[in-house]
Amino acid sequence: MRRLAQTALLALIGAGLLHTALFTDLYLRYVKEGLRPVLIASGIVLLLLATVNACLDLRRGPESREHHDHAHGHDHSHAPKVAWLLALPALSLLLYAPPALGAYTAAHSNGKPVATTPRERFPALPASSPLPLTLTGFTQRVQQDPTLAIKGRQVQLTGFVTPAGAGGGWYLTRIIFTCCAADSQTVKVRVHGPDAPPANTWLAVTGTWHPEGRLGTKTAEAALDVHETHPIAQPINAYTDDLPLTPS
Repeated sequence: MRRLAQTALLALIGAGLLHTALFTDLYLRYVKEGLRPVLIASGIVLLLLATVNACLDLRRGPESREHHDHAHGHDHSHAPKVAWLLALPALSLLLYAPPALGAYTAAHSNGKPVATTPRERFPALPASSPLPLTLTGFTQRVQQDPTLAIKGRQVQLTGFVTPAGAGGGWYLTRIIFTCCAADSQTVKVRVHGPDAPPANTWLAVTGTWHPEGRLGTKTAEAALDVHETHPIAQPINAYTDDLPLTPS
């Protein structure tokens, strides 16, 4: 790979980062929202390096470069051909962004659920019905709240559909980024009641805790007897466990 190609590759990667982080929301498929400034800064630095590299190359001219290479007995302007593989992710960011993580990832997450921090005390639940909760908040209430405040309460949760596999049924799911897609974790609530909609369908569901195990302990299953489901649009930032969205 000659110096001109190296410069072009730097510019391509920088442009891909800037396109994704500055002009679109696609970066949210790969990293948390807070890392956007880092991506933008990285893209700018790569473009500046490409510009400086090109200017230096033009100033030296072809004869100077040739003399430099002969003087050292070999050509330092070449890099391994495998470096061209770096162009593939850059092109994908510019032309075709990989799809967001979804049901396939959640179903093959090796049973690594999102960590729920142990809690000794929970605030009183609002009187609203249905009660909007995150999937993590619902799971904590079911498995850790000694007051059993969730018992009999109608709650509303949102997430996307993940088929439960050979045993049938489905889960309402969220994938949560700690930092980026590489460290994603899942939180899932088992759904009892309606047939499974297509995988990756985003829903707002309303129902009550499905009695399974001892409520307020780890034996309790994070599961819901669903009474209503409503389709919703996928949120722009899909990799958080936010409160339920408004059904469409």
